[in-house]
Amino acid sequence: MPTNRSVWQDQPGQPGTIRESEAPSTLDARHVLVKVHAWAVNPCDAMLQDRALPIVKYPVILGQDVAGTVEAVGSIAAGKFQAGDKVFGFSINNGFQEYVLLDHTLTGKMPPGLSFSEASVFGLCVSTSAYSLFSPDYLALPLPSLEHTSVGKSLLVWGGSSSVGSNAIQLAKGAGLEVVTTCSSRSFDYVKSLGADKVFDYNSPTVIDDVAAELDKGTCAGIYLAAGKVSEACKVSAKSKQKLFVSSSNPVMPGDCPEGVVAKMAYGTGGPDGFKPALPATFGGYLIEALHTGVYKVAPPPQVVATKGVEGIQDALDELKKGISAKKLVIEAQ
Repeated sequence: MPTNRSVWQDQPGQPGTIRESEAPSTLDARHVLVKVHAWAVNPCDAMLQDRALPIVKYPVILGQDVAGTVEAVGSIAAGKFQAGDKVFGFSINNGFQEYVLLDHTLTGKMPPGLSFSEASVFGLCVSTSAYSLFSPDYLALPLPSLEHTSVGKSLLVWGGSSSVGSNAIQLAKGAGLEVVTTCSSRSFDYVKSLGADKVFDYNSPTVIDDVAAELDKGTCAGIYLAAGKVSEACKVSAKSKQKLFVSSSNPVMPGDCPEGVVAKMAYGTGGPDGFKPALPATFGGYLIEALHTGVYKVAPPPQVVATKGVEGIQDALDELKKGISAKKLVIEAQ
């Protein structure tokens, strides 16, 4: 078996350590073994590097987003993939290594013309946003389709220029909703290019009142906090006459919700099967179809760091911690 190089996080608060081992030789029936050609980093990767959470046991290999070529497949995965396929996928805290085992349900074939760097931006963010939008336990929106028609409702995506927000806007438009979103003024054109119908500057002192008034012009399906402060999204709900449910990609803390407002963090538990409600919108249907037909855009676009290979992963995490908007940091293999 070839040598596999992985970035291990031995404990929070320190840089990752690269170690060598043999690439996986035994595959579960559901597994796809992928030789990675590009990794993308997410804010949760940086957070888990710096802060201990009870859901993570150290030492651990972090990383969620990968794109590469299939090396081997398990018996069930063989119904969808074969060696040599170009794929992208969502690895649940196991992605920062050269050879990655993906569950076949969280893996998709890359459309022609898409680079590995472009394909690597989707995994976590599209799965996270779809889980919030379409799971019956959260916003329970109608599933997206290529033949979508308007459902006569709006959705607020707070933080639309973020990685998660960029996907939430596109998924909601595919589901037939009018999308109201917030971002900084410099990202207005970007979120509109993804399909946002109304955009507000979240730095405006009147943004809460302005957004609530916009939502109350019609029927709103709810609020999705893609990025930013949960308390801000909850204030919009409190101002709205509709007292909208807030589904959040960030933890909801005591004091975030005014009286009468319900907010809940969307978190897929139970491994790959925990994301089943999102699969028709992501790797099990709409995302793959929309990418292959050109309806779905690569968003946010990749920004490739200078250092290649797993050595570049720490560089990307360090750069991410300084702040980035409307881009996703990507590392290409050597």
